[in-house]
Amino acid sequence: MEVTLKDVQAQPVLYVRTRTSLDRLPQVIGESYHKIANYMQGLGEKPAGVPYTAYHNLDTRDMDVEMCFPVSNPLPGREEIKGGELAAGRVAAAMYKGPYAAMEAIYSEIFRWLAERGHQAKGVYYEYYYNSPQDVPESELLTEIVIPLK
Repeated sequence: MEVTLKDVQAQPVLYVRTRTSLDRLPQVIGESYHKIANYMQGLGEKPAGVPYTAYHNLDTRDMDVEMCFPVSNPLPGREEIKGGELAAGRVAAAMYKGPYAAMEAIYSEIFRWLAERGHQAKGVYYEYYYNSPQDVPESELLTEIVIPLK
């Protein structure tokens, strides 16, 4: 796994933010992506990139998470679906291939890499999902972990 630093541009998004426990997280992510995708389809819009989840904390009993789809232009929300923007800024990013259950070790490696180089995370962590457990074996899952920096 290679960690890289890059600058990202601001990106309009549609998202659902909620709280859940770790054991319910896969269901919550799936339901939220489905709602957003159906809403976009009704607007005649398509995603401008892969879906991602923002983790505002890592409390496995009370996770504050945001499921998002990037979009080409700002769009209005409806009910629990909100329109917003992913902020521009400097991030550390690493592509990971493998099961979600093994990602804790990857996060530890990234945090160690950041500390060794004097970087500090802002406290929100993003996982961009390039494929799905419904489509590929766990060993083939591709997830980009993105950590905004102070």
